[in-house]
Amino acid sequence: MAITIRDLALALDARAWGDVDLSVTGAAEPQAAGPVGPQGGVIALAMASKYAETLRPGSMAILAEGMDPQAFGLKAAIFAPRPRLLMAGLTRAFDPGPGIAAGIHPAAVIDASARIGPGAAIAPFAVIGPDVRIGENARIGPHVSVGRGTVLGDDVLLHAGVRIAHGVTAGHRLIVQPGAVIGGDGFSFVTPEESGIEEIRRTLGRRDGIRQQHWTRIHSLGGVEIGDDVEIGANATIDRGTIRATRIGNGTKIDNLVMLAHNVVVGDDCLLCSQVGIAGSSRVGNRVVLAGQVGVNDNIEIGDDVIAGGASKIFTRVPSGRVILGNPAVKMETQMEIQKATRRLPRVAQQLAKLQETVTRLLEKG
Repeated sequence: MAITIRDLALALDARAWGDVDLSVTGAAEPQAAGPVGPQGGVIALAMASKYAETLRPGSMAILAEGMDPQAFGLKAAIFAPRPRLLMAGLTRAFDPGPGIAAGIHPAAVIDASARIGPGAAIAPFAVIGPDVRIGENARIGPHVSVGRGTVLGDDVLLHAGVRIAHGVTAGHRLIVQPGAVIGGDGFSFVTPEESGIEEIRRTLGRRDGIRQQHWTRIHSLGGVEIGDDVEIGANATIDRGTIRATRIGNGTKIDNLVMLAHNVVVGDDCLLCSQVGIAGSSRVGNRVVLAGQVGVNDNIEIGDDVIAGGASKIFTRVPSGRVILGNPAVKMETQMEIQKATRRLPRVAQQLAKLQETVTRLLEKG
């Protein structure tokens, strides 16, 4: 695929400089982008000075506003007012996608009652169950399974090995990366008598007696409801609800290896990074960011616009707009003070030991 500097700048809503008729065949890091040849070449991503220093004369690059392309000997340049946003448009322009052939492959297994919208591309060994409805222009990779009664909107992209269980509903433009599982049963079990877990919650750790216990399954009758423009990472898992559905709001992005338990509700435009785990029946507001390895306790609420730093453990309700960090998670400024105090502990211990020695000597003399 090739596109001119002029057309690429227009598509990115950015300003072009130099020979705008040069063909761009792809993108590369500065040290890998050589001089442009007769057939064009790759465009370097050099939106910071430390990267621009490695540009080679005769190449073309994307620069930040204020940088001088002539100083680097460039033939052409595109200026990025917001570099990472321009990166989104650039990578979209050159992404070839998963390469699923158009049409329905003969080796795909599709139930006669399923309804597939026009423009579908379904790879071999995909299995589409009864009463499934899939919208227009779906791309479904090999070894994907979609369970009974599931409804998916237009322009969905399900990469290889995705598992979507029965009774799942998703909106338009859903993207699911390889190996993700949506709609598995929730981890819900109960004992005939009070369990050890319930006892220590009630007594805050005291055990009156340890006895044998048998776990009985609570079946998951709810589904999963997913909004528009949601992306779900590789090997992420989203459990179905017990009675009501587990819900994911519009525009939310879920990273690899994220775990959302039964009945969890996640709002719009959230960002859940890798290894986040949210326990059952917790509610997450809109535009919440949970960094990697954040853990959320069950049955709590996180307000809108909360940001939780990496590896934070959230055990109680978090008000809207708060930035939190630590285990247990507290306000970030409080956690920073805790960390400073922790680093001072060895010195404080030494000072205390010297003070004790002084007091002991004074007592002995007295």
